[in-house]
Amino acid sequence: MNSRKALEQVSAIIENKDLNIQTSLDEICRCLQENFKHYDWVGFYFRNGNLEELKLKSFAGEPTDHTIIPFGKGICGQVAVSNQNFVVPDVKAQDNYIACSINVKSEIVIPLFVAGENIGQIDIDSHQVDPFTKEDEDLLTNINQLVAEYLQKENALPVFESN
Repeated sequence: MNSRKALEQVSAIIENKDLNIQTSLDEICRCLQENFKHYDWVGFYFRNGNLEELKLKSFAGEPTDHTIIPFGKGICGQVAVSNQNFVVPDVKAQDNYIACSINVKSEIVIPLFVAGENIGQIDIDSHQVDPFTKEDEDLLTNINQLVAEYLQKENALPVFESN
């Protein structure tokens, strides 16, 4: 699947009024994981209320124990603080990497912004070393823009409340 087709599919998922937000996010994860061979795990993490931590909302791939990630910890936690895209060609080269699986070789994390605020991120793990390109980064950025618009339109913010 190419990026244009992926964006069309994500748009169709978001526009499907029969799906709630949880199902839409699940379907987006599944669509990406099934259609890009180097996307072995796809997930959305969101800020957990006012806490300085991320909480896993949706994913496709193997289950993970990392459903809560403190800000600053691992790649996802670093993106929550830096507000910058983070592409990791080889996770073995990262000191602050949280291993989700022995099979993960690389990772890309793209923050998701609503009204200029980093509310979450999309996280992709790959079992290949250095598979992510500028095209992947642009695709995921565009998907996050669609998701942010969707969440705003559905008045679904905040996605999580801390408890």
